[in-house]
Formats: sequence, structure tokens, C-alpha cells
Amino acid sequence: MVHLVYCDNVAKELSKILAGQKTMIIRGASGRKIPHSRVFKDETLYFMEKGTKKISAKARVTNVLNYVKLTDEEITAVIESHNDKLVLTDKQKERWHKKCLCLVEFAEVEAIEPLDFDHQSNMDDWLILEKIEDVVVGTSKKYNYDKARF
Repeated sequence: MVHLVYCDNVAKELSKILAGQKTMIIRGASGRKIPHSRVFKDETLYFMEKGTKKISAKARVTNVLNYVKLTDEEITAVIESHNDKLVLTDKQKERWHKKCLCLVEFAEVEAIEPLDFDHQSNMDDWLILEKIEDVVVGTSKKYNYDKARF
């Protein structure tokens, strides 16, 4: 599988990824939600800066950490112990202070020729796909959430 990850434009996440400063992405919710338990080592991540509709970088997953039913103290400890790779702002730390966390570490980051993203309704900030062409203008197909179900 491949994954399309929306990057926070306000925090300049994609710039940090391309510069090699940020090597881990976080997602969280009050309960298990995509990508929790659905992303694996050696899969490909594609990155898109929120608001651009351009898929402009990719990387290979090197490690995944999934957490459930964390206490407030555990959430803070997990985030702080990985913040050298996450490079989160205080606002992002607050946003991702959730009981279920998924931390995805990656390497081999490369900028790619930008691909035009074919946005459809009800898409989340993390998509699980068979291939990236499924959401590229000209080759896209209607997105369904079959791959995103638990």
C-alpha cells in the first residue's frame, strides 16, 4: 500500500521533511483511527502540503509505533521522547494530545515532480491507497474507504 499524508502548511511540515529536520509523522484520535495499525515498514508515504493540491515528495516507512489508551502523562512522554524526529510546535503538541497515537518514522525522502491531486469529498488527512495514481488528476478513480476500515 501507499499512503498520502497531508502536511501542516502553517507549521511548514513539508519544508522540514525535505530539509531532513523532520523524520516522523504523528496522527492521533480519541479512538483508533487511520493510519493507526494500518501503515507498515517499507511502505511508501507521499506528502502533500495542505492547501496546495500538489503531491510533491515521497519517503519509505522505516518504523511505526502504535499506542492505545494512553494517559495524559503517557501522551506527553511519548510526544516529548520522539520530538527530536517529530519537530512539533506547541500548537501541534496540543492538537495531537490524544489517547490513541500512531507515529510513523521514515527515510529516503525525495522531492518528486509534483502530481496534481484530484480531491474528492470526505477525504481525511491520511489516505491509504493501492497506488498514488488513484488520486492523481487524469488517472484517479472514485475514492472509497475500504482500505481505511478496521
